[in-house]
Amino acid sequence: MNTASNNWVNRFLAVVERAGNALPHPATLFVLFAVFIILLSGLLSWFDVSVLHPGTQKEVRVVNLLSTAGLHRILTDMVKNFTGFAPLGTVLVALLGIGIAEGSGLIGTALRWIVLKSPARLLTFVVVFAGVMSNTASEVGYVLLVPLSAVIFLAAKRHPIAGVAAAFAGVSGGYSANLLLGTVDPLLAGLSEEAARIVQPDYKVNPACNYYFMAASAPLIAVLGTWVTEHIVEPRLGAYVGEGKAEDVKPLSASERRGLRFALAAAGLFVAFLLAGLLPADGYLRDPKTGDVLHSPFMSGIVALLFLGAAITGIAYGIGAGSLRTDADVMKSMAKSMETLGAYIVLVFFAAQFVAYFNWTNLGLILAVKGAETLKASGLGPIPLTMAFVLLTATVNLVMGSASAKWAIMAPVFVPMFMLLGYSPEFTQAAYRVGDSVTNIISPMMSYFALIVALIQRYEPRAGIGTLVATMLPYTFVFILGWTLLLVIWIVLDLPLGFGAEIRLESVFATPHK
Repeated sequence: MNTASNNWVNRFLAVVERAGNALPHPATLFVLFAVFIILLSGLLSWFDVSVLHPGTQKEVRVVNLLSTAGLHRILTDMVKNFTGFAPLGTVLVALLGIGIAEGSGLIGTALRWIVLKSPARLLTFVVVFAGVMSNTASEVGYVLLVPLSAVIFLAAKRHPIAGVAAAFAGVSGGYSANLLLGTVDPLLAGLSEEAARIVQPDYKVNPACNYYFMAASAPLIAVLGTWVTEHIVEPRLGAYVGEGKAEDVKPLSASERRGLRFALAAAGLFVAFLLAGLLPADGYLRDPKTGDVLHSPFMSGIVALLFLGAAITGIAYGIGAGSLRTDADVMKSMAKSMETLGAYIVLVFFAAQFVAYFNWTNLGLILAVKGAETLKASGLGPIPLTMAFVLLTATVNLVMGSASAKWAIMAPVFVPMFMLLGYSPEFTQAAYRVGDSVTNIISPMMSYFALIVALIQRYEPRAGIGTLVATMLPYTFVFILGWTLLLVIWIVLDLPLGFGAEIRLESVFATPHK
């Protein structure tokens, strides 16, 4: 990037950051958002705003929280909103295990080994690619990789927030890209199949229908994320002068090497336990009824397995290195990891109320349906329409975080529409997944957004939502350009999207475009 354009980008992002940081404290902001949603629900309810759900054809009205019934629900569900907020339990449980691994010294020693052994030029790529691949294991990337990447970058004498940004870009911005199938694949495929049957009652969509496209997307996102980190984000952040202390990157001692050997042996036994439960057709970690892995105790219990894996390897390291001598040392390590979550818990309390109110009022659903109807009526050709659909999905993602909830609303509109244009449901789903991923990293509605804000405040106490959005915006712009271009190339070359899934639809309903 030349100096003139680089200065322009820096000035633009500086304006975004100043504007964002001029806002109140993130927790206060969520309070204001929640109050705004309550007032807006009352206003729109008074005007009787409603839409027809494209799937069920039932009328969806705004639910008024500015009412006696709304007040009762706000009061009675406040605690449940907080304790039931999905990321809260995930973060707490995962960090209990990670706290043992950190307290024993395993994480610090492993990070030093990584820094000593890894080529410096590949560090960013490895972090972004690891983030992309972590999506197979759902929340693991957020609670493990993103915090660790900050420490790794700091140990390598690079800005820790750049490490957070690189990992967050891979984990969340590249959400659907992967070399492996994840839990989201069968979830979206089921919704696509139901929508396709509006046109063809016997149509079937398999969970691996987007595999080829998403597998090709994984290295693309890693390359793009590496470029943005090293050419835009790090130059803008400059040298780190905060109070965060880097791990002393010195050669491993004999006790540390022994601890790593113990941890490696424990990890090997744990992996053997997992493989024994997954490889046999009737393995104890598979679904007892179907033998499936994607819908199994293994996938639904991935956070518990992360806790166990981190705890087992951490204890093994502590025994080998002599850093954990009693059970009290283990418990102290777990307690210490909880001490760092005070700011996050405060943020989550208010964020959980806002998200709950937004869902209760049906405002997210109504916004999504209205936007979909506008795009459908635009009369654009197939490729422009696909690109507009990606942009619409990316925009809706800013106000409605759940990938499955959005697709449940949008699929009944766009899947039949694209089928009648000659394009398969699998293709429409692939386009949706691109748009659904690229704005995760700048959306406060994303479940783990509060966690990332709290994390960067460890290294820059004055940082706020504006800092995070300004840091991540370049990834969003580059990802949406690069990923959409890949989708257009797929269309032009008419490549298969996945197992048994083509772009063009051969049916009596379709009129393929040349």
